[in-house]
Amino acid sequence: MTENREIHLAAYPVGEPTLENFTLVRGEVPEPAEGQILVRNTWMSVDPYMRGRMRNVESYLPPFSLGAPMEGSAVGEVVSSRAASVPVGATVTHFLGWREYAVLDAAAATVIDTTLAPAKAYLGPLGTTGLTAYAALTEVAPARAGDVVFVSAAAGAVGSIAGQLARTLGAARVIGSAGGPAKAEKLVTTFGYDAAIDYRAGSLAEQLAAAAPDGIDVYVDHVGGDHLVAAIDALRPGGRIAMVGAISGYHATDPVPGPANLFQLAAKDATLRGMLIGSYFHLFPEWIGKAAPRLADGTLRTEYTVADGLDQAPTAFLDMMRGANVGKMLVRL
Repeated sequence: MTENREIHLAAYPVGEPTLENFTLVRGEVPEPAEGQILVRNTWMSVDPYMRGRMRNVESYLPPFSLGAPMEGSAVGEVVSSRAASVPVGATVTHFLGWREYAVLDAAAATVIDTTLAPAKAYLGPLGTTGLTAYAALTEVAPARAGDVVFVSAAAGAVGSIAGQLARTLGAARVIGSAGGPAKAEKLVTTFGYDAAIDYRAGSLAEQLAAAAPDGIDVYVDHVGGDHLVAAIDALRPGGRIAMVGAISGYHATDPVPGPANLFQLAAKDATLRGMLIGSYFHLFPEWIGKAAPRLADGTLRTEYTVADGLDQAPTAFLDMMRGANVGKMLVRL
């Protein structure tokens, strides 16, 4: 019998997680029942939202159960099938990552076309990562011709796509923030940003004012905290903010205070709108239809940071939360 390995959450972390919060468990490969498939996972994703599921509180997704396999997006090959709709040999995406083999209902898997793009792309630009950037800039905080757009965590999985997308939507100037000079340089040289802010190099507000002296129209927020405060200050009348994430507060053990300048949104007739990507899955065909040709011809530039082996998944997650990745952080199984 082939061995199956899984990553379980051993304990809910208090503050920043450590490797001790995870455990590697060995077992047997499960057998599919009628209507199910067995998938050998080849790639899995680690994402910031997973930190929220490491708290024993109810939210838009339930918390991870202790002593059970964690979950997340994955790509794999169907090695056994008891469902006519998904044959052996198909490559599928699904939500049972953090393990080497997964049994799931065929209806919970999506067959992907690996002639259109490599399998890993369906966890990055053609997955919820790319879709988040697209929904944020077309529906949540629409970018319009002539806008000045600001994106935080701009070298990350969503931000590296959002800057390029803002340009195709007609933005006149696109500004990104990232941590460290190497990432800041990559924003301009690789991901098409007009200006880059290294938030570790000095006052974020002053750097944003220098990059956008007349203000900004759109802000795609992945960070919260001082980034959100600076963006509200810089927002022009009628400005729009898409609240995608707030990673600066994900490890907080006490309630995180809101921005003191929040009422400026009223004074500026501006909007701040949160988003859950599950509300925008209807845009997937539209986004893939636009993104796949640009991936193929190289006009949509993406990068991956890859960790090898399921045993490295916890480290990959912790590194991603600390900003060690450029582009999408993936684990190759």
